[in-house]
Amino acid sequence: METESGGRVAVPVARSHVVRVIRGVGSFLKELVEEFAGEAALTLLACLTALGLAVAFFWGWERSSLITGGVGGALLAFLAYGAWELMRPERTGRRMRLAGAAAATFAVTAVLFVYALSCNCS
Repeated sequence: METESGGRVAVPVARSHVVRVIRGVGSFLKELVEEFAGEAALTLLACLTALGLAVAFFWGWERSSLITGGVGGALLAFLAYGAWELMRPERTGRRMRLAGAAAATFAVTAVLFVYALSCNCS
């Protein structure tokens, strides 16, 4: 705060404490709303992904059950490879690109699966 002559005026201790409390509560509410929105967005994404996969599976099964089963099996094998890459001990040297892609795909799939369990669409 400044006076008309440009000098500083001391803010009372009680007022600064109230301002700090209000800012703290505002920060808490902002974080709470952001966390709620993030959880809602992840749950919506997981439910839409599960729905899309179910529709694609049934559509593919009607067209060709052999191709749909093959693609599903290949996807499960890729996810299993990603899980194996994440769980095995770290070795020296650089990780291959396919291993990194499989591990990242498994991690994203695991997160979406956990959120899809809570969307009541199963």
